[in-house]
Amino acid sequence: MVKESVRYFDPDWYDVLPLDSRLARDTVEREHYLHRKPTVSFAYGLFDGRKLVGVVIFGTPPSRHLQVSACPSDPALVLELNRLWVDDSEGKNAESWFVSRALSALPPRIVVSYADTAHQHAGYVYRALNFDYAGWTDMDRKSPRVDYVTDGKHSRATFRSGAGAKAVRVPRKPKARYWTVTGDRRQKKAMRAVCAWPSLSWKEKPVPFEDGFDA
Repeated sequence: MVKESVRYFDPDWYDVLPLDSRLARDTVEREHYLHRKPTVSFAYGLFDGRKLVGVVIFGTPPSRHLQVSACPSDPALVLELNRLWVDDSEGKNAESWFVSRALSALPPRIVVSYADTAHQHAGYVYRALNFDYAGWTDMDRKSPRVDYVTDGKHSRATFRSGAGAKAVRVPRKPKARYWTVTGDRRQKKAMRAVCAWPSLSWKEKPVPFEDGFDA
């Protein structure tokens, strides 16, 4: 049996450039597994020559409560890394290299993001980038939240379609929470000082999966 060789990412062949918001939204709607357009405050493209092979988008979180929880003194400082797509043909470490370059181009901000266990994501890219781990959504609740699902569609889509009466209650799967800060050294220190999210050990408090715990 021939062992398949691993293609490693060579950054010398690539550029990270600001991306038009419309192009960014259209690309991730087509390529990202969620197939939805996100909010865009800043967008960057990963280019192999003239070919767009990756997109990362940072936007205002849809929940004001999220912003306040992350930075009570100045919620407007909070951005969400809400989409990341890199073509599967790209080599190992492409995602982490790409995101690190995009983060360095941002103004001073607290950047939060989530890894969705419903899609078997634990946040390995964020760990590789030394993001802080803040546990998971609803980790302090005594009873789990629920979603209402009909024909595979979750709460909002279910009730918009008028099928709410047929919906089935299912426990909401947790999302791992991660955060980091941007800016120069002084600005990063200032961002960390006002961030209210904790910095936990993902090894000591791993995000729960249905089939066990993430390793």
